[in-house]
Amino acid sequence: MLAGCGSIISAVDGTKVKKNMRFLLQGFNQLLWPAACNVCRESISEEQGGLCEGCWGELAGCTGDDYCRRCGREASRYGIVAGACPDCQGKEIHFDGIARVGVYAEALQKMVLAFKNGRTELDSTLGFLANSALQGGGFYEEVDVFVPVPLHWSRRLFRGYNQSLVIAKRLSHPSAKIHTDLVRIRRTKQQPTMATPAARARNVAGAFAVRRGHGLAGRNICLVDDIKTTGATLNECAKTLKETGAAKVYALVLAVAGQNIKWTHVL
Repeated sequence: MLAGCGSIISAVDGTKVKKNMRFLLQGFNQLLWPAACNVCRESISEEQGGLCEGCWGELAGCTGDDYCRRCGREASRYGIVAGACPDCQGKEIHFDGIARVGVYAEALQKMVLAFKNGRTELDSTLGFLANSALQGGGFYEEVDVFVPVPLHWSRRLFRGYNQSLVIAKRLSHPSAKIHTDLVRIRRTKQQPTMATPAARARNVAGAFAVRRGHGLAGRNICLVDDIKTTGATLNECAKTLKETGAAKVYALVLAVAGQNIKWTHVL
């Protein structure tokens, strides 16, 4: 009996020692390699999830409001008529719905820009946000295939990766797979340099194609991209996919740009 008690006490003592060692190592690591906010680089603790309190507040402000499920723009649910907000009513939109993480501003904007410019370690945080948006987008269970919006091969070579494909690989779904059969066959000018929505649409017209033997006919597709502004790129991609037989085409983006909104930070 006493021997049994001794074994239990030894096990308990061993557990305490392990916990103390873990806390000691965490403190040592924090001293040598202090954690920093992924956005502003302010010092943080490991328990803060990669962002400081201020950036978490900015992110909450960028992601918390209602949006139009047809175009992705910020819109009150009471302003939606026949499934469209005032901004997209009467516009030709080839994708069948959209889910978005938030508005392209403050912390989310900084994260997306950094991610596009080499900070690929942000894929875990952005992937978590994208998964949350996808599951709340209303078409999660319909998706058969994820298709990342492609870069032209020359831009892909220069950057070293396609940010849309990196995000697509972070998405969690019980059955949908990633297909890269949508390709960009013409190097277009960068969309931010286009002054008007019409110019953006002309810039990407005919810029995409689907490889032969793609197997996308009759499938429900979810396009994955980082930023939507006017939607010209997503529209052209969706149009191309439907012309090759896709049943439905949805879109998932990290951020929707082109909105002038005053933010209230949630801390």
